[in-house]
Amino acid sequence: MFEYVRGHGSASRSDTARALSISAGAVTGIAAELIAAGLIREIEDPKRETTVRGRPPVALAIVPDSFHVIGIHLANERHSAILTDSIGTVLAETALDAHAPKRSVEELVDEISLLIADLLNVSGMTKTQISAIGIGFAGLIDHTTGTVSWSPLLTETDVKLANIVSEQTDTPVFIDNDANIVTLAELWFGDGRGKSNFAVMTVEHGVGMGLVLNNRLFRGARGMGLELGHTKVQIGGALCRCGQRGCLEAYLADYALIKEAAAVLDIAKLGVEKTAMEQLATASKSGDPSAQAIFDNANKYLVLGLANIVQLFDPDLIILSGERMRYSIPKDVHLRTEVNKLTLNKNACEIVAHAWDGSVWARGASALALTAATDYVTRESRQ
Repeated sequence: MFEYVRGHGSASRSDTARALSISAGAVTGIAAELIAAGLIREIEDPKRETTVRGRPPVALAIVPDSFHVIGIHLANERHSAILTDSIGTVLAETALDAHAPKRSVEELVDEISLLIADLLNVSGMTKTQISAIGIGFAGLIDHTTGTVSWSPLLTETDVKLANIVSEQTDTPVFIDNDANIVTLAELWFGDGRGKSNFAVMTVEHGVGMGLVLNNRLFRGARGMGLELGHTKVQIGGALCRCGQRGCLEAYLADYALIKEAAAVLDIAKLGVEKTAMEQLATASKSGDPSAQAIFDNANKYLVLGLANIVQLFDPDLIILSGERMRYSIPKDVHLRTEVNKLTLNKNACEIVAHAWDGSVWARGASALALTAATDYVTRESRQ
């Protein structure tokens, strides 16, 4: 009921009962508990006209300051973080240049601590006012146990990162793959809102995928499924950063394009990947045939990845997300036409592209924390 009210901004008791298929009496009882716990409140119903006689119509709404969370996105070059209230309103945000492309757990935890300290300083809050922290980044991550089996950001493997950060901050910490957190961002705040089944394909330094089935994020049996970037598209093919060959991201990710450009262009010698991609995009738009060929080849693998998603999951919508959307991505309608050629279903789902920056990925991490904090505070309200 809390999630329904939050998702709609406000809701009357009768609308809530109908939407959740529960009795009006049950809604009244649960609402009383949540009001007593300071989690929701009554407001004048904005959807109904006030009559002259009788009590004005009321609706239920979330108390924004009932709890607060932090969402953090860790990236290859620049980290981002936000602090939000219980309805997801951003109260503070910050960013930090990454220490190195790959670092130890200790160094990564230090970077996380700096982000949290800056958010608390900007917002004027203390860590005791934070109910949960959500963290998203690339890698094989078991969300249930908070363990990082492998990540391109870390030198170590099989790291119980959630426990480490939780002990340092004295706050519950929840971690997940970055493709999952951007999918949560779309589910909570973006085009996925109101969609029961949709997929997100991320294309940046790596290639990832998130999937929502029946309104819930699907992670797989061990929380490490949907690694689209590491599905094989060519046996014995190009070397991927995971150490195997022939992975999709070895032909589509930013680092793969820069590596390919090294033989024909000077841009690969630049140290910053984002700058190198901007240079490659500029060269392509200026008519450089080598740069154009690199993007054309990558787009063929992009279509292949999208077609595999359609063939396997038949979603209502696929959202392409990441910095690459700023560069050379075919028009939505063109993508759909090309995907249709590779699938049995010749009426493929809607495909849209979002060029999101790091702060929106951090919003996805905040949604991860909000979900966990909501479970905790609503459960506590019924003790």
